[in-house]
Amino acid sequence: MLHSGHVAFFEEAAKLGDLYVGLGSDETIWELKGRRTINNNAERLYMVKALRCVKDAWISSGSGIMDFVNEVRELKPDYFFVNTDGYTPAKKEFCDELGIELVVSERIPEAGLPARSTTSLRQECRIPYRVELCGGWLDQPSVNSLCPGPVITLSIEPTIEFNDKAGMATSSRKKAVQMWQTQIPVGNREELAHLLFCVENPPGTKAISGSQDQLGMLLPGLNKLNYDNGYWPVSIESKTDHETLDFVTKNLWLVSLPQRKKDYDVLGNTNINAVSAKKLADATERAWKAIQNRDVKAWGEATKDCFAAQIEMYPAMITNEMRAAIEEYKDKAYGWKVSGCGGGGYWILISDQKIPNAIKVVPCYGNN
Repeated sequence: MLHSGHVAFFEEAAKLGDLYVGLGSDETIWELKGRRTINNNAERLYMVKALRCVKDAWISSGSGIMDFVNEVRELKPDYFFVNTDGYTPAKKEFCDELGIELVVSERIPEAGLPARSTTSLRQECRIPYRVELCGGWLDQPSVNSLCPGPVITLSIEPTIEFNDKAGMATSSRKKAVQMWQTQIPVGNREELAHLLFCVENPPGTKAISGSQDQLGMLLPGLNKLNYDNGYWPVSIESKTDHETLDFVTKNLWLVSLPQRKKDYDVLGNTNINAVSAKKLADATERAWKAIQNRDVKAWGEATKDCFAAQIEMYPAMITNEMRAAIEEYKDKAYGWKVSGCGGGGYWILISDQKIPNAIKVVPCYGNN
């Protein structure tokens, strides 16, 4: 879906020299986004090559978020140009290895034109995503039967098209789109979330999808879902006021993680125990209190403790590649955790300072 945002991006990059553009293949986009391209390889390549600011273009031969490696090694460019959505620590490491300067665009539109993105052109679908801020796994009876506790979720506007397996409830959102197309229907949001939960987990399902996904999407704003020996929360506390949501999103930053390896199994080598479950529950309660008190540092520290407790029970959540990726940010944030276990998602960073090359989200206030 070529649009003015692409052209402005290309023109900004072309100021650095001759511009070469690598396009993700139809297969790669299906792998990452879980959707078919509107324009196929040949048509997209034709349009990009026709732009006067583009020296040459190609369909990248690799796959995944690092699909360009072969072509870039052969081209040996001076600069590698990406936007904030496309930045990952793995790309920075790759560029450093080859002596290439990585440049991140700020997406400045042409004067007089609106800012455009492919996602914005798909805004006819207003169904949100969700970010799990703390407490994940406590929506599973295998954990909350050992110690009751909450999960904190944030419903966010679809201003970004998250990849599959990104830990943003993408599978639940796909089911919601199949059921409702573009808009959440009028009705009780908790009841609608329960309906979506049942659709996603029909009779006979072995691995039950936790209800924090469906509730986190459909309940607007910030929600504390309190679980006790079951798949559905026994109570829910919600915050939809602008002050709270502005505080959360102002201090919340997402940085892309390396891609998840094939045959990854987050449930391999688990150590689910009551001590770690209590650590997770206590950390999440502290995070909720810190958010209400507008205490960024305490929120970050609680988030870090939450993540440590999760790893105690699910060591496969984090890989060596993910550990290496966080090194760049450990001194810039009070705390962190991941979305997308094993990669493919994001480091979720808590900081009152700007995190370079990070993605910002927009809270869903419930008007969609």
